[in-house]
Amino acid sequence: MRYISTRGTAPTLDFRGVTLAGLAADGGLYVPDVWPRWSADEIAALAGLSYPQTAARVLAPFADDAIPPADLLALCEQAYGRFAHAAVAPLVQLDHDQWMLELFHGPTLAFKDVALQLLGLLFERFIAGGNRDGRPLTVIGATSGDTGSAAIDALAGRAGVEVFMLHPLGRVTDVQRRQMTTVAAPNIHNIAVEGDFDAAQALVKAMFNDRGFASRFRLSAVNSINWARLAAQVVYYFYAAVRLGAPGRAIAFSVPTGNFGDVFAGYVAAKMGLPIARLIVATNVNDILVRALTGSDYSRGAVQVTATPSMDIQVSSNFERLLFDLNGRDGAALAAQMAGFEATHAMRLTAEQHAGAAPLFAGDAVRADDMMTAMRWAHERGGEVIDPHTGIALAAARRAAIPAGTPVVTLATAHPAKFRDAVERATGVRPALPPRVGDLFQRQERFATLPATTAAVGGFIAEHAAA
Repeated sequence: MRYISTRGTAPTLDFRGVTLAGLAADGGLYVPDVWPRWSADEIAALAGLSYPQTAARVLAPFADDAIPPADLLALCEQAYGRFAHAAVAPLVQLDHDQWMLELFHGPTLAFKDVALQLLGLLFERFIAGGNRDGRPLTVIGATSGDTGSAAIDALAGRAGVEVFMLHPLGRVTDVQRRQMTTVAAPNIHNIAVEGDFDAAQALVKAMFNDRGFASRFRLSAVNSINWARLAAQVVYYFYAAVRLGAPGRAIAFSVPTGNFGDVFAGYVAAKMGLPIARLIVATNVNDILVRALTGSDYSRGAVQVTATPSMDIQVSSNFERLLFDLNGRDGAALAAQMAGFEATHAMRLTAEQHAGAAPLFAGDAVRADDMMTAMRWAHERGGEVIDPHTGIALAAARRAAIPAGTPVVTLATAHPAKFRDAVERATGVRPALPPRVGDLFQRQERFATLPATTAAVGGFIAEHAAA
C-alpha cells in the first residue's frame, strides 16, 4: 500500500512514512493510491470478533507490510485496553430503527480516543524503528475541543515526541480545556490562540507549508489530516454494521461533522465494500458542508459560536480528500481548485464532484432548538443522556429520508459530562464526570495565550521544542 497526495506533487509514502508525515509536503492530504476492496464473505468474517480483532483486520491492508499482523493486533489490544467499556464501542438501541454507537468510553471521553490511542502507539513504534537525524518528532495540532485532550493523553510522556496543541481561546468547554491544560508531562505544550478554530487550523497548515520553519523540526500531525488517525476511525463503521446485519443489509450512519474526518472514514468503509445506505453529514448552523453537498457552494462564512463547539468550523480540511476522489484523482486540478478557495474563500464543486457525492451523502444543518428536542427525546423515550453534538446527529437521523427497516446509527461522539451546561439546559439533568476524571477541577492548569499569528506561535514552538 502506497500513499499519494491530493495535490499531486508530494513524495509517495508507505504507511510508516504517512503516519509520521501528517500533512503532505505540497499542502495536500495523503490517501491510499488504491482503495482496498473486501468481498461480502470477508466482511461477514468480522462477525463475533472483538473490537481490537476487528481493528487489526480492517487496518491490515492500510498498514500492509509496515506492521506484521500479530504486532498490529497487539497494538490494537493495547490501545483499546484502556477503554472503560469491554465492547469499546457499544451499540445502544433507541427505537425500532434508531441506534447509537457510543464512542466516548476512552480515557478522555470522546471519539477521538479511538484513533489517537492507537496513533500514539504507532508514533512510538515507528520512532523506535529508526530516527535518522536523532531529532524528536514535533507534533503540532489544532483542536476545537476533543482532539487536543485525546492526543495529549495518548502522547504525554512518550519518548521522542514533543506536542504543541492549539485551541481557540474561550471557545472550548471548561472540561475540554482542563483535560488538555492540566497534563503536567514536560513534552506537552498547550497554546490558547486568540481566534476561532479555523484560525488555529490555518496556523498549523501554514507552519507545515513554511519550508524554512518545517525544515527545523521533524513535524507530524494528530489532526485528522493524518491518514493513520483517519484509518483507525474506519474500524467502527465495520464493527457496528456487522452487528446490525451487514453485509446482508445496508446500514445508514448519522455523523456529527466539523472537519469531515469522521464522516470521510465512513466513505472509506463504503469504498472498501461495506454496504452503507447513507452517510448523513449532520452540522450545526455553520453549514458550509451542507451547502456544498446540496448546492455545490463551498464558500466560507463567519464562524457562529454555538453549544456544539467541535462543529464551529467553516473550513473542513478532510473535504479535500473527498473532492480529490470524486474528481478522477486529478491532483493538479484539485490543487488549482483549492488554491482558488484559499485565495477567495469561495469555491464551486465541479459537476463530477457534486454528482459523485449525491448517492451516498446527505447534508442537514440542525438548529439549536431541534438539537435540544432530540436530546430530550433520547432522554425521555430512550433513557439516554447525550451530548449536544450527538443531539445534532440524532436530530438529522430522525428526519432523514432513509428506507423503512434500514438501521440508522447515530455516532455518539462525546460523553455528556463534557458539555454539562448544554445537557442540563436541554434535559434538566446535569451529568457527572466519570470517577476516572473526577478530580479534573482540582488539577492545576498550564497554557500560553498567544495571538493568531505564525510569528507568535512559531516563535513559541521554536523556543520550547526540544533540541
